[in-house]
Amino acid sequence: MPTSPLTSLPAWKALQAHCEQTRSVHLRELFQQDAARGERLTLDAIGIYLDYSKNRVGDETLRLLGQLAEQAGLRQRIDAMFAGEKINVTEKRAVLHVALRAARGSSIVVDGENVVPQVHSVLDKMAGFCNRIRSGDWKGHTGKPIRNVVNIGIGGSDLGPVMAYEALKHYSTRAIAFRFVSNIDGTDFAEAVHDLRPDETLFIVASKTFTTLETMTNAHTARDWLLAGLGGDASATAKHFVALSTNAKEVAGFGIDTMNMFGFWDWVGGRYSMDAAIGLSTMLAIGPENFQAMLAGFRAMDQHFRTAPFDENLPVLLGLLGIWNSNFLGAETVAVLPYDQYLKRFPAYLQQLTMESNGKRVTLDGKPVDYQTNPIYWGEPGTNGQHSFYQLIHQGTRLIPCDFIAFHQSLNPVGRHHAMLMANVFAQAEALAFGKTANEVETEGTADSLVPHRVFPGNRPSNMILAEKLTPEILGKLVALYEHIVFTQGTIWQVNSFDQWGVELGKVLAQRIIPELESAKDSILGHDSSTNRLIVRQRTHLAP
Repeated sequence: MPTSPLTSLPAWKALQAHCEQTRSVHLRELFQQDAARGERLTLDAIGIYLDYSKNRVGDETLRLLGQLAEQAGLRQRIDAMFAGEKINVTEKRAVLHVALRAARGSSIVVDGENVVPQVHSVLDKMAGFCNRIRSGDWKGHTGKPIRNVVNIGIGGSDLGPVMAYEALKHYSTRAIAFRFVSNIDGTDFAEAVHDLRPDETLFIVASKTFTTLETMTNAHTARDWLLAGLGGDASATAKHFVALSTNAKEVAGFGIDTMNMFGFWDWVGGRYSMDAAIGLSTMLAIGPENFQAMLAGFRAMDQHFRTAPFDENLPVLLGLLGIWNSNFLGAETVAVLPYDQYLKRFPAYLQQLTMESNGKRVTLDGKPVDYQTNPIYWGEPGTNGQHSFYQLIHQGTRLIPCDFIAFHQSLNPVGRHHAMLMANVFAQAEALAFGKTANEVETEGTADSLVPHRVFPGNRPSNMILAEKLTPEILGKLVALYEHIVFTQGTIWQVNSFDQWGVELGKVLAQRIIPELESAKDSILGHDSSTNRLIVRQRTHLAP
């Protein structure tokens, strides 16, 4: 990593000057000046087609962004990650989600040990378990096969699995119903099991330490629900619960057979772990072969990121364009707009991946940053958003870059639906880029008083990400694409993308407040006046 602060790098300063010189240039002009722009500013690699021509960049912009990546030490940082160096400096850990999808027989070394055989041992164990559940060989406490699976987790132990399940539902077995519980709100659990039979239900409890407050609260509630439905026999737990954890003592104490515990490692963060043991529900749904296809997609993007030149590298290019939009053009958010209903949970997944990773205010060496780090990610699928928030994107006062994601083929071709869907995604990107001028509105015969209301300023940047169709392999590529965008941007911003201290303080304070809320008598409260009053008010509303 460079020893110089980001803002003192020559490329950063050059980009600032370049931005001032080009700020008034409109995308209309850029396309008029270069008839081949829509063909030239594209990248077709490993089954993904990227059209980035509708970004407010020129050749000089891209050249300077490439220099910024070099001066920020991106190449060295990529090599360090793949080499197993402990680049998570605050926790003194390697960062090796890439090892979770490494090919059998390859080598990735951590502390002198090749971890790839460990990874494949867990994957093989997962596959054997999934085959037993899917075939009906695994029987519950009363001898019935499993027909319902409830994944209990939170954060990366929930968002990844639920996103993948929804994204790959086309490939999933319909003989098993899948539910996901994460919120500590009792409603989440109550609704998830409302119409389920305990004797046909398997719970997957995902917690590395097996002490996570929300997850273990829901897990204990699930065990109580199960035993109440099965006559109170505690031995039933072992037939209806499995664990994704590393804490064998706590798992066994809960009543789960440690043979049905699937482990992972401290060199993988939760939000980067959906392709290992945390993905057990995904493998149960789509089967081991499709899961392996997803891993192959991850692996292909990893190799592309590791080896492709920066100007032909999908994650690097998208990461640098994001830096340009955020740090130089002033964009504060990114809209991720998948034009495929199966990807309806993809924006929510990316919220954690991006904002928990790069939502940091100090550099790797603990110094405050003097520039913006991660923008806010959000979005909705398909044409739904067009009738919701697109108004603000098109005519609002904020600059909101958009990532459009679409597929040439529908998994459910019905009449003209897919042609209409694709027409909409292409039209939205065109409208955002070029808008509609006052002259064009007037030419349509619009009344003078309405002209200002019907002008679209355009010049709104977007990326178009296309693939042939949504398959397990393509999903793996898409997730890895954004993982490496995060890595690229975290390297430029000089932050640690692999810790998450920001989630701790509220959790610690909650542990203090819980007994204060549940206390039957008044006690001295040591919070601020607002929090004290809220606790007192809640006490008066507790059910007797």
